[in-house]
Parts: sequence; C-alpha cells; structure tokens
Amino acid sequence: MNKVFLIGNLTRDPELTETAGGIPVCRFGIAVNRYSAQEERQTDFYNVTAWRKLGETVARFTKKGHKIAVYGDIQLRQYDGSDGTRRMSVDVIANDVEFLTPKGSGEGEPFAEEVVAVKKQRPQLEALDDDNDLPF
Repeated sequence: MNKVFLIGNLTRDPELTETAGGIPVCRFGIAVNRYSAQEERQTDFYNVTAWRKLGETVARFTKKGHKIAVYGDIQLRQYDGSDGTRRMSVDVIANDVEFLTPKGSGEGEPFAEEVVAVKKQRPQLEALDDDNDLPF
C-alpha cells in the first residue's frame, strides 16, 4: 500500500497550469517538520501535484506560508540533471488536501471581524442579589 499523510507549510505559491489536453494541474511544495533520533527538529521538503478540481481549489485558496494537510501517494521520479547525472525525486500525488490556515489569514491569525464577532456573542453577566438566604 502506497499512502502518505503530510502536514506542512507551502514553500511557494501554487502554480496552476493545464496539460495539452486541457486538464488542470497544480504543483506546489510543502515543508514538513520532523524530529531526529537526537530530538533535533529537521525539515523535509516535498513536491506535491494536485490534479483537476482539487488542483484548482488549492491554487485558488492557498498561498506561500499556508499550513495544509495532504493525503496522497508517493511517486519516485528519475530525471537527468543539468550536469548529466541521474537524479531521483520523491513527489506526492495528492488525493485530498485540507486547508489548516484560517480563512483570510496570512499568518494563521483569525480575521479581526471574527474576533469582534466572538466578543459580541459573549453573554453579559448580571449581578446576583444574594442576601445569604439558602433554600435548604
């Protein structure tokens, strides 16, 4: 079984293009943190490809720095580098993407309007006239 689940931040704005046949394809990179055996934080970088409607949605609602969750398949790709050496790339083909950065936020902070709306919804407490009478 070939499945991967990654949570990370976009390293660049998603690039939406179309194949020669007109199928939308979105390519983007994510940075995923992990911890080594010595408990040191390290970062891995993955190239992700999302096809069709999923790709269009990612391109429309995300940008560099946004936190996302990607569920998909790992694909190994070999290519020749500019220096003529054979190289390998680990790519992720997305089956599903979930946006983890709050809507309208560039830094993960809520909208100012959302904060105001939450404050408005808080009930006002009323003073209780307690003259120390207990009903029991």
